Amino acid sequence: MPSPIREFASDALQAAVFANRHDMGRAAATYVAEYLHGLQAHRDEIRMVVGSAPSQDEFFQHLTGSPLSETVDWQKVVAFHMDEYIGLAADHPQSFRAYQFEHFVSKVPLKAFHQIRGEAADPEKECRRLSDLLTERPIDLVCCGIGENGHLAFNDPPVADFEDPKWVKIVELDDICRQQQVNDGCFPSISAVPTNAITLTLRVFVSAAKLSCVVPATTKAKAVAATINGPISTACPATLMRRHPDARLFLDSDAAALL
Repeated sequence: MPSPIREFASDALQAAVFANRHDMGRAAATYVAEYLHGLQAHRDEIRMVVGSAPSQDEFFQHLTGSPLSETVDWQKVVAFHMDEYIGLAADHPQSFRAYQFEHFVSKVPLKAFHQIRGEAADPEKECRRLSDLLTERPIDLVCCGIGENGHLAFNDPPVADFEDPKWVKIVELDDICRQQQVNDGCFPSISAVPTNAITLTLRVFVSAAKLSCVVPATTKAKAVAATINGPISTACPATLMRRHPDARLFLDSDAAALL
Protein backbone atom coordinates (compact mmCIF):
# COMPACT_ATOMS: atom_id res chain seq x y z
CA MET A 1 0.00 0.00 0.00
CA PRO A 2 1.35 3.48 -0.82
CA SER A 3 2.40 5.53 2.19
CA PRO A 4 0.22 8.54 3.03
CA ILE A 5 1.78 11.97 3.27
CA ARG A 6 -0.51 12.76 6.20
CA GLU A 7 -2.83 10.87 8.56
CA PHE A 8 -5.30 12.23 11.10
CA ALA A 9 -8.65 11.57 12.76
CA SER A 10 -11.83 13.60 13.05
CA ASP A 11 -13.91 12.13 15.83
CA ALA A 12 -14.18 8.41 14.89
CA LEU A 13 -13.28 8.94 11.23
CA GLN A 14 -9.73 7.91 10.25
CA ALA A 15 -8.31 9.82 7.28
CA ALA A 16 -5.21 9.55 5.10
CA VAL A 17 -3.91 11.94 2.44
CA PHE A 18 -1.91 10.66 -0.53
CA ALA A 19 0.31 12.51 -2.99
CA ASN A 20 -1.88 11.81 -6.02
CA ARG A 21 -5.02 10.04 -7.25
CA HIS A 22 -3.12 6.92 -8.28
CA ASP A 23 -1.71 6.34 -4.79
CA MET A 24 -5.04 7.21 -3.18
CA GLY A 25 -6.92 4.69 -5.34
CA ARG A 26 -4.34 1.97 -4.85
CA ALA A 27 -4.33 2.47 -1.07
CA ALA A 28 -8.12 2.31 -0.86
CA ALA A 29 -8.26 -0.77 -3.09
CA THR A 30 -5.62 -2.51 -0.98
CA TYR A 31 -7.55 -1.70 2.18
CA VAL A 32 -10.80 -3.05 0.73
CA ALA A 33 -9.21 -6.17 -0.78
CA GLU A 34 -7.56 -7.06 2.52
CA TYR A 35 -10.88 -6.66 4.33
CA LEU A 36 -12.74 -8.84 1.82
CA HIS A 37 -9.96 -11.44 1.94
CA GLY A 38 -10.24 -11.58 5.72
CA LEU A 39 -13.99 -12.15 5.58
CA GLN A 40 -14.04 -14.81 2.88
CA ALA A 41 -12.33 -17.52 4.92
CA HIS A 42 -15.35 -17.90 7.21
CA ARG A 43 -18.24 -16.51 5.17
CA ASP A 44 -20.32 -17.92 2.33
CA GLU A 45 -21.47 -14.45 1.31
CA ILE A 46 -20.02 -10.95 1.60
CA ARG A 47 -22.27 -7.98 0.90
CA MET A 48 -20.93 -4.65 -0.32
CA VAL A 49 -22.31 -1.38 -1.68
CA VAL A 50 -20.31 0.55 -4.28
CA GLY A 51 -20.43 4.11 -5.58
CA SER A 52 -20.48 5.16 -9.23
CA ALA A 53 -18.56 8.27 -10.26
CA PRO A 54 -15.33 9.30 -11.99
CA SER A 55 -13.89 9.92 -8.52
CA GLN A 56 -13.89 6.15 -8.03
CA ASP A 57 -12.01 5.29 -11.24
CA GLU A 58 -8.59 4.71 -9.68
CA PHE A 59 -10.07 2.71 -6.82
CA PHE A 60 -11.84 0.30 -9.18
CA GLN A 61 -8.84 0.12 -11.50
CA HIS A 62 -6.67 -1.24 -8.71
CA LEU A 63 -9.36 -3.34 -7.00
CA THR A 64 -10.19 -5.25 -10.18
CA GLY A 65 -6.61 -5.46 -11.46
CA SER A 66 -3.67 -7.68 -10.67
CA PRO A 67 -2.54 -8.51 -8.04
CA LEU A 68 -5.35 -7.35 -5.72
CA SER A 69 -8.24 -8.94 -7.61
CA GLU A 70 -6.69 -12.40 -7.28
CA THR A 71 -6.76 -12.15 -3.46
CA VAL A 72 -10.57 -11.90 -3.36
CA ASP A 73 -13.02 -14.77 -3.85
CA TRP A 74 -15.45 -12.68 -5.87
CA GLN A 75 -17.91 -15.56 -6.18
CA LYS A 76 -18.79 -14.88 -2.53
CA VAL A 77 -19.42 -11.17 -3.09
CA VAL A 78 -22.90 -9.72 -3.57
CA ALA A 79 -22.77 -6.08 -4.71
CA PHE A 80 -25.30 -3.26 -4.70
CA HIS A 81 -24.83 0.15 -6.25
CA MET A 82 -25.95 3.27 -4.42
CA ASP A 83 -28.24 5.22 -6.68
CA GLU A 84 -29.73 5.53 -10.14
CA TYR A 85 -31.51 8.20 -12.15
CA ILE A 86 -35.22 7.62 -12.61
CA GLY A 87 -35.99 7.03 -16.27
CA LEU A 88 -32.56 5.81 -17.40
CA ALA A 89 -32.15 2.23 -18.60
CA ALA A 90 -29.13 0.13 -17.71
CA ASP A 91 -27.58 0.59 -21.15
CA HIS A 92 -27.90 4.38 -21.09
CA PRO A 93 -24.31 5.71 -21.12
CA GLN A 94 -25.03 8.12 -18.24
CA SER A 95 -26.64 5.52 -16.00
CA PHE A 96 -24.76 4.41 -12.94
CA ARG A 97 -25.27 0.81 -13.94
CA ALA A 98 -23.35 1.52 -17.14
CA TYR A 99 -20.51 2.84 -14.97
CA GLN A 100 -20.58 -0.26 -12.76
CA PHE A 101 -20.61 -2.66 -15.69
CA GLU A 102 -17.65 -0.87 -17.27
CA HIS A 103 -15.49 -0.44 -14.17
CA PHE A 104 -16.46 -3.31 -11.85
CA VAL A 105 -19.11 -5.87 -12.73
CA SER A 106 -17.59 -6.92 -16.07
CA LYS A 107 -14.15 -7.37 -14.53
CA VAL A 108 -14.79 -9.71 -11.58
CA PRO A 109 -17.04 -12.81 -11.23
CA LEU A 110 -19.47 -11.54 -8.59
CA LYS A 111 -21.94 -13.88 -6.93
CA ALA A 112 -24.64 -11.29 -7.70
CA PHE A 113 -25.05 -7.64 -8.65
CA HIS A 114 -28.35 -6.12 -7.54
CA GLN A 115 -29.22 -3.27 -9.89
CA ILE A 116 -31.38 -0.28 -9.13
CA ARG A 117 -33.80 -0.29 -12.05
CA GLY A 118 -34.16 3.37 -12.89
CA GLU A 119 -36.49 2.56 -15.75
CA ALA A 120 -38.97 0.68 -13.51
CA ALA A 121 -42.58 1.58 -14.24
CA ASP A 122 -43.27 1.86 -10.50
CA PRO A 123 -40.27 3.45 -8.71
CA GLU A 124 -41.86 3.01 -5.27
CA LYS A 125 -42.20 -0.72 -5.91
CA GLU A 126 -38.57 -0.78 -7.00
CA CYS A 127 -37.60 0.85 -3.69
CA ARG A 128 -39.46 -1.88 -1.80
CA ARG A 129 -37.78 -4.62 -3.86
CA LEU A 130 -34.33 -3.24 -3.10
CA SER A 131 -35.15 -2.73 0.58
CA ASP A 132 -36.06 -6.40 0.84
CA LEU A 133 -32.76 -7.40 -0.77
CA LEU A 134 -30.70 -5.07 1.41
CA THR A 135 -32.20 -6.36 4.64
CA GLU A 136 -31.80 -10.06 3.88
CA ARG A 137 -28.37 -9.96 5.57
CA PRO A 138 -26.17 -7.24 7.08
CA ILE A 139 -24.05 -5.05 4.79
CA ASP A 140 -20.35 -5.68 5.36
CA LEU A 141 -18.88 -2.75 3.46
CA VAL A 142 -19.81 0.49 1.72
CA CYS A 143 -17.31 1.93 -0.78
CA CYS A 144 -18.31 5.51 -1.43
CA GLY A 145 -17.29 9.03 -2.35
CA ILE A 146 -18.44 12.47 -1.23
CA GLY A 147 -20.40 14.86 -3.43
CA GLU A 148 -19.56 18.53 -3.91
CA ASN A 149 -22.49 19.32 -1.61
CA GLY A 150 -21.33 16.73 0.93
CA HIS A 151 -23.81 14.07 -0.13
CA LEU A 152 -23.44 10.34 0.38
CA ALA A 153 -25.15 8.48 -2.47
CA PHE A 154 -27.92 10.87 -3.55
CA ASN A 155 -28.71 11.95 -0.01
CA ASP A 156 -28.32 15.68 -0.73
CA PRO A 157 -28.62 18.08 2.22
CA PRO A 158 -32.31 18.89 1.60
CA VAL A 159 -33.34 15.22 1.80
CA ALA A 160 -30.63 13.65 4.01
CA ASP A 161 -31.80 12.08 7.26
CA PHE A 162 -29.42 10.49 9.77
CA GLU A 163 -32.41 8.66 11.30
CA ASP A 164 -34.05 7.72 8.02
CA PRO A 165 -36.67 4.98 8.55
CA LYS A 166 -36.29 3.88 4.91
CA TRP A 167 -33.50 1.87 3.30
CA VAL A 168 -34.24 3.12 -0.23
CA LYS A 169 -36.18 6.16 -1.37
CA ILE A 170 -37.00 8.46 -4.28
CA VAL A 171 -35.33 11.88 -4.10
CA GLU A 172 -35.27 15.14 -6.00
CA LEU A 173 -31.68 16.15 -6.76
CA ASP A 174 -30.54 19.60 -5.72
CA ASP A 175 -28.88 21.97 -8.18
CA ILE A 176 -25.36 21.56 -6.74
CA CYS A 177 -25.62 17.80 -7.12
CA ARG A 178 -26.87 18.12 -10.70
CA GLN A 179 -24.15 20.61 -11.60
CA GLN A 180 -21.55 18.16 -10.24
CA GLN A 181 -22.64 15.67 -12.88
CA VAL A 182 -21.78 18.31 -15.50
CA ASN A 183 -18.48 19.14 -13.77
CA ASP A 184 -17.60 15.43 -13.82
CA GLY A 185 -18.17 15.31 -17.57
CA CYS A 186 -21.15 12.97 -17.33
CA PHE A 187 -23.65 15.37 -18.94
CA PRO A 188 -23.20 18.31 -21.35
CA SER A 189 -25.34 20.74 -19.32
CA ILE A 190 -27.42 20.86 -16.14
CA SER A 191 -30.61 20.78 -18.21
CA ALA A 192 -29.62 17.31 -19.43
CA VAL A 193 -29.23 15.92 -15.90
CA PRO A 194 -32.29 14.06 -14.58
CA THR A 195 -34.04 15.71 -11.65
CA ASN A 196 -35.04 12.58 -9.71
CA ALA A 197 -33.34 9.39 -8.60
CA ILE A 198 -33.65 6.30 -6.47
CA THR A 199 -31.04 6.22 -3.72
CA LEU A 200 -29.99 4.04 -0.83
CA THR A 201 -30.51 6.13 2.30
CA LEU A 202 -28.13 7.09 5.09
CA ARG A 203 -29.59 4.21 7.09
CA VAL A 204 -27.53 1.89 4.87
CA PHE A 205 -24.35 3.79 5.74
CA VAL A 206 -25.17 3.76 9.46
CA SER A 207 -25.89 0.03 9.41
CA ALA A 208 -22.84 -1.11 7.38
CA ALA A 209 -19.99 -2.76 9.27
CA LYS A 210 -17.31 -0.68 7.49
CA LEU A 211 -17.15 2.44 5.34
CA SER A 212 -14.34 3.15 2.87
CA CYS A 213 -14.56 6.59 1.27
CA VAL A 214 -12.41 7.77 -1.67
CA VAL A 215 -12.34 11.49 -2.52
CA PRO A 216 -9.97 13.14 -5.04
CA ALA A 217 -9.79 16.55 -6.73
CA THR A 218 -9.98 20.24 -5.85
CA THR A 219 -13.69 20.29 -6.69
CA LYS A 220 -14.27 18.27 -3.50
CA ALA A 221 -11.97 20.33 -1.22
CA LYS A 222 -14.78 22.40 0.34
CA ALA A 223 -16.91 19.33 0.97
CA VAL A 224 -13.95 17.50 2.52
CA ALA A 225 -13.19 20.47 4.79
CA ALA A 226 -16.84 20.57 5.89
CA THR A 227 -16.80 16.82 6.48
CA ILE A 228 -13.71 17.01 8.67
CA ASN A 229 -14.09 20.34 10.44
CA GLY A 230 -17.76 21.30 10.28
CA PRO A 231 -20.57 20.38 12.66
CA ILE A 232 -22.02 16.90 12.33
CA SER A 233 -25.21 17.74 10.48
CA THR A 234 -27.27 16.88 7.43
CA ALA A 235 -26.09 20.24 6.04
CA CYS A 236 -23.08 18.08 5.10
CA PRO A 237 -24.33 14.48 5.07
CA ALA A 238 -20.78 13.07 4.87
CA THR A 239 -20.18 14.19 8.46
CA LEU A 240 -22.15 11.07 9.35
CA MET A 241 -18.89 9.15 8.89
CA ARG A 242 -17.44 10.83 11.97
CA ARG A 243 -19.98 8.92 14.06
CA HIS A 244 -19.39 5.57 12.40
CA PRO A 245 -17.31 3.09 14.45
CA ASP A 246 -15.29 1.87 11.43
CA ALA A 247 -14.92 4.47 8.68
CA ARG A 248 -11.82 5.32 6.63
CA LEU A 249 -11.36 8.32 4.32
CA PHE A 250 -8.81 8.29 1.47
CA LEU A 251 -7.90 11.67 -0.05
CA ASP A 252 -5.50 13.00 -2.63
CA SER A 253 -3.58 16.20 -1.90
CA ASP A 254 -5.99 18.29 -3.99
CA ALA A 255 -9.07 17.18 -2.04
CA ALA A 256 -7.21 17.87 1.22
CA ALA A 257 -6.06 21.34 0.16
CA LEU A 258 -8.29 23.18 2.66
CA LEU A 259 -7.49 21.01 5.67
